[in-house]
Amino acid sequence: MMAWAEDQGVKSDSIVTLMGDPYGDLTAALDMELTHAGPKSVGIVGRCKRFALYVENGVVKIVRVAESDDDPAGDDRPEVTLADAMIEAIKALQVNDEL
Repeated sequence: MMAWAEDQGVKSDSIVTLMGDPYGDLTAALDMELTHAGPKSVGIVGRCKRFALYVENGVVKIVRVAESDDDPAGDDRPEVTLADAMIEAIKALQVNDEL
């Protein structure tokens, strides 16, 4: 994960933490396993869906999953899980919390 963080320009003092899930425990607990037949048919078992979470003080506030019937892995249209979309969702959440 450190090599991936370095490749992506994530500094060691960043608020972003890249974490692996080698046994799929977190994937299972979050119910984010990609169960579509397509990946399984080519031997990809236990793949995690493409998702982003916003967690505040241990409470999940925002969940975004990039998947659709024609793109179960979210590889073609990951936009809802990318930084810009998450930042906008967090801003909207903060505005709603202030009301």
